[in-house]
Amino acid sequence: MTTYASNTALYADPHLTEGVDWARRFRRHELFDDSLAFTGEVTRTTIIAPHGGGIEPGTSELCLAVAGYHPAMLPETPPAGVIYDYWLFEGLRSDDNDVLHVTSTGCDDEIALSLCGGALHALSLHGFKLGPGEDHDVLVGGAANETLRLDVRDALDGAGFKAILPGAGDGELDGNKHCNIVNRTRLGTGIQLELSRPLREAMFGEFTRSRRKHTTNQVFWAFVAVCRDVIERLEADRVAPPPCKEPQPTLTTS
Repeated sequence: MTTYASNTALYADPHLTEGVDWARRFRRHELFDDSLAFTGEVTRTTIIAPHGGGIEPGTSELCLAVAGYHPAMLPETPPAGVIYDYWLFEGLRSDDNDVLHVTSTGCDDEIALSLCGGALHALSLHGFKLGPGEDHDVLVGGAANETLRLDVRDALDGAGFKAILPGAGDGELDGNKHCNIVNRTRLGTGIQLELSRPLREAMFGEFTRSRRKHTTNQVFWAFVAVCRDVIERLEADRVAPPPCKEPQPTLTTS
């Protein structure tokens, strides 16, 4: 059950305190062009984790690392590597963080909307619980086309992560709704990666909130490398946003 229909509703709750119960972190990188001889480019990709901290543990650290920052102290990694804009919402409580879960379709944080809305692509990191008999590591969802989702699945499989596409009836796990924050981009599409709890636990030496960022391991960085490679190849595709279609005037005769 969702307690808050939107981030706005959560932020307005007087019983919750920012910095105690929840927090937002983001980074928008400076972009400018003062040269007459060079045409600058728009932001191409934003990385987000709508349920970080204690809500879906491990997704904050993944978001920062995929964006190009080590989650401990935030140095760029690798040095001089590509960095991306990012946004994450985090539960800070010692327990009962599930109450802070706002669905991705209900995410209306102004910074998140601005970052995703100004980018061509977005990638979101989530966590999910395995059901009885399930043994996959990652669900590859989002409103990206089927070919791209299959490419992401294959890239994860090739790195040793068992990835599948969600079923048509998997609701939020499919991530294909237009109002999902990851799809609120200039192209209207995004990639949503849902990671199982066992996989996220395997990415850290210690799975506590205070120690995760300091104990990332080879599994963690292998997953991050796949995500960054996928983004690099996606950006190299140079997809342009669709043109704005003005309404056609109605012709009348007299």
